[in-house]
Amino acid sequence: MSAGDSLPSIDTLLAEARTRAGLDDFGSQWFVEPLGVMLRALRTEANLSDAGVAAHRERILAALVNRLRTQEAIKRHPEIRDERAEVAGIIVGLPRTGSTMFHRLLTTAPGLTALRWWEAQNYAPFPGEERGRPVERVAYAERLLASMLAHNPDLMSIHPFQVHGADEEIIILDQCFTGTMPEAYAYIPSFSAWLEQADQRPAYEDLRTVLKFLQWQDPARAGKRWVMKTPGHLAALDSLFAVFPEAQLILTHRDPLQTVPSYCSMVVALQELSTAQSDRVKVGRFTAQRWAGLLERFTRIRDTADDSRFIDVAYEDLVRDPLAQWRRVLARLGEPVGPDAERAAAQWLEANGRDKRAPHHYTLEEFGLATAELERWFAPYRTRFIHASPSS
Repeated sequence: MSAGDSLPSIDTLLAEARTRAGLDDFGSQWFVEPLGVMLRALRTEANLSDAGVAAHRERILAALVNRLRTQEAIKRHPEIRDERAEVAGIIVGLPRTGSTMFHRLLTTAPGLTALRWWEAQNYAPFPGEERGRPVERVAYAERLLASMLAHNPDLMSIHPFQVHGADEEIIILDQCFTGTMPEAYAYIPSFSAWLEQADQRPAYEDLRTVLKFLQWQDPARAGKRWVMKTPGHLAALDSLFAVFPEAQLILTHRDPLQTVPSYCSMVVALQELSTAQSDRVKVGRFTAQRWAGLLERFTRIRDTADDSRFIDVAYEDLVRDPLAQWRRVLARLGEPVGPDAERAAAQWLEANGRDKRAPHHYTLEEFGLATAELERWFAPYRTRFIHASPSS
């Protein structure tokens, strides 16, 4: 018997979430199917430790409580659904391509906003919270990040976590039990296979509702447009296009031969927080092939899609002159910038340069990967976007 066998049933989790929240209505229960698929994979494939079982159980319960509280808030304040959450751009590219830095740089523009890391952990206010004063939720996020770094100090060199920084809405999709985040937390290939054929539109519709909810909570966001960012959107482009038709897609491009080993390192680091014994080779090879498949699918879609909807940003250009790319992309998004915005962006870059972070060390070999394999797996994407110089 493995530790994963002790994960509760769906009915038990739903009941405990209702008790914890003191609420009963989850709204549409479409999420029960992906939750069931994920639970089965966690039990049978993830090789969870006792700590991992506790962490995943709490992660699921927190997501269910957020859903209950959101449903209750909308009942009390139906005007939340009337909020106009307009998404200007969505950064979608392979992990480790400078996308986090560029996301945060873009949102220094005064007319743009983004999901903050602390909001992603608990997008619904805690009971008794005064609107616009999320003190306890921020404190919760600070404690959570401190705990994560205590278990694995190398995480900060892999991803520049910032409690108040712009971060990925994949954390929200994870709380819908979809998206690619569950497979970063645990080795669950059957969940990944299910996700390949699943209709993810309900999750993206819930994501838009969450953006409206966050906008309603924070009056300072009035009149601003959102910039989203999640590499995992590559696994659900049809749903993304359908739910956010107004958004332009911003592609950050870098050779996968440089990015994939780094991303494998991040996945292994995350999985080691909850796994009884991590197999770096198994996880590394699965992760590399998974992203090769996603990029091959994206390349096919790009060949037939309206090219005016895409903005390409080469990693080399982003490193060489980030402000030039910032201006170019904001112009494409129709976002005006003046001297004050220029100063804010330059100050952000000065305070958050890559040299402020510890170096991140990894090798291909530790993940059972070879250069020739990566060249073969990523050939369509590299031919179209790396060798052809994607910037426009």
